[in-house]
Amino acid sequence: MTKYPLFLIAFTFALLLQSCNEDEGNMEMPVVVEQDNTPYAFEYGNLPSPNLPSDNVLTAQGVKLGRMLFYEPNLSKDGSMSCASCHRQEHAFTDTTRFSLGVNMLPGKRQAMSIFNMAWNNNEFFWDGRAHLLRDQAILPIQDELEMDETLDNVMLKLRADQKYVDQFTRVYGVDEITIDKMAKAMEQFMLSIVSYDSKFDQWQAGIVTLTESEERGRELYNTEYNPFFPEFSGADCAHCHGGANFENDQYMNNGLDTDDEFTDIGRENVTTLTKDRAKFKVPSLRNIELTAPYMHDGRFQTLEQVVDHYNEGIHPSSTADEAIINTMETGLFLDKQDKIDLVNFLKTLTDQSLVTDTRYSNPF
Repeated sequence: MTKYPLFLIAFTFALLLQSCNEDEGNMEMPVVVEQDNTPYAFEYGNLPSPNLPSDNVLTAQGVKLGRMLFYEPNLSKDGSMSCASCHRQEHAFTDTTRFSLGVNMLPGKRQAMSIFNMAWNNNEFFWDGRAHLLRDQAILPIQDELEMDETLDNVMLKLRADQKYVDQFTRVYGVDEITIDKMAKAMEQFMLSIVSYDSKFDQWQAGIVTLTESEERGRELYNTEYNPFFPEFSGADCAHCHGGANFENDQYMNNGLDTDDEFTDIGRENVTTLTKDRAKFKVPSLRNIELTAPYMHDGRFQTLEQVVDHYNEGIHPSSTADEAIINTMETGLFLDKQDKIDLVNFLKTLTDQSLVTDTRYSNPF
């Protein structure tokens, strides 16, 4: 038997020891994912205090998870679309098509609503208010066959198989358990975080900028009530429905789009089953209205000028139309060509350019 010198054995042992030490040094320590309850820095400028849910406090990690889910195409049946597919940041989180196409290339039934300032929404969600809370709204498009056409069970399987979601749910909730309720609440957190408060109008209110002569005249028309007895003092009466800091009134209304015989969508009545709610729809915010064409629940108007023409001279009577709107039918709003130009110019001051570029709301992937 060949005998190895002692020094050769010792040298070999030293090499092996060094190799082991190097391997141990190169080994990555497992990352420990822990819960992080750091509050989300919620900014809303000069808007009134928001209506945030007490059982779903916004945290930085919760909003981050909701943002990931909002842009996650695997929430859809074939992985081709996410919530952001129909709610695009560059269009104030709505769609420019009249009816968005789902994964099966089928059109929806109503125009996609904008998603911003949801924290100031106090009267349920969707055009007909069928979702009581924002977390309820978040999961319905996933299951709608005209939209994402997926089951929530399948969504859970996909998320649980993705380590980045297992980790992020742990950061938010302290455990790696992924549930429908937790997903919905995270999506609610992100949507609540999307705030529009820095339009030219807001800057004018803060004394930072001035309105042009046309914009100021449009502002006066917007806020002046209709007056059939003194046409020279009559206004566009927009604030009747689109008032307050968010330019809406937390109501469902019939704004004279069709007669009773022409109704093809009974709106709020589908939810309440009350005849008095027939063809009534949520009054949306007019913030960022310049970016959110087409207009109305069915996207029938392509331009703001067409919208103004409707209210000025195109109201249709029906049994549930708002009385204040019906009262203008006989004479119209008395708006001439310049009035319409001024009114539209004021509406454009409600555009918040920072909203469409804010990286807090953009695709995180």
